[in-house]
Amino acid sequence: MLAGAALVTTTAACGAGSAITEAEGGRPEVVAAFYPLQWLTEQVGGSDVQVTSLTAPGVEPHDLELGIQQVTAVRNAALTVYVKGVQPAVDDAVEPDTSFDAATAVKTIPAAGGHAEEHGHAEEGAEEHEHEVAYDPHLWLDPSRLATVATKLGERLAAADAPRAKAYQDRAAKTAAALGTLDQELAQGLGTCKTRTLVTAHEAFGYLADRYKLKQVGITLDPETEPSPTRISEVAKLAKAEGVTTIFTETLVSPKVAEVLASQVGARTAVLDPLESKPSGDYMSAMRDNLRTLQTALGCTA
Repeated sequence: MLAGAALVTTTAACGAGSAITEAEGGRPEVVAAFYPLQWLTEQVGGSDVQVTSLTAPGVEPHDLELGIQQVTAVRNAALTVYVKGVQPAVDDAVEPDTSFDAATAVKTIPAAGGHAEEHGHAEEGAEEHEHEVAYDPHLWLDPSRLATVATKLGERLAAADAPRAKAYQDRAAKTAAALGTLDQELAQGLGTCKTRTLVTAHEAFGYLADRYKLKQVGITLDPETEPSPTRISEVAKLAKAEGVTTIFTETLVSPKVAEVLASQVGARTAVLDPLESKPSGDYMSAMRDNLRTLQTALGCTA
């Protein structure tokens, strides 16, 4: 269970403003599906909530399976913060009245390659497309969109926990402002670059590319699928034509395919963190590390 023995949190189903009742001075339980949402919820909720992540550090979020205790925790939580389409197990466990899908707060972009994003274990007939979404779910890689999510999350927590409404809204505003500053840093840092082509192991950086006018080229659409030799040749040809000097690998994903491509192009590899798991620092420091990596790789001058 997420809550300690002295903490009892219940919710009353009344839409987006589900009421929270506490016992013995306990804090509302808020469950975050994976790291970026955990970070955001901690910033907005502050000391007024108890935040637990469903995805342990170093675990690929897309592969998450929930145990009975985790499903119970989601069902008993005051709020679960998630992104529909990332983790089918979470999509199945959440309750509409006590969940917040961050993707509903922002304008999304089409999924990689224009195909629906599909994760999960659908096996039969109508269930085959149960977890498909027509958008790219990696919205946290655009700080400006995440700032919007912060504001909406503050509103959701304020509606659910009226006595602390102002505190949630104030922290949401502060978090959104910090993300706005980060957005400006990225825009300036990536404003002038020798190449704007971003070659990645798989297409997880669509929002970053969309926001900062980069062109993302993924070796594969799915990190668990090996690209064909034809696909590698196609990307190698494009990379040479566009002066790409760096092929990006990711944390939690084998660098093997990127290294093969880099050897064909005569490029090096570098790690670009999709922030699906907790970095060595936090969200802000990892995004600034990504900025420095991109500036070096793309030949940018601030």
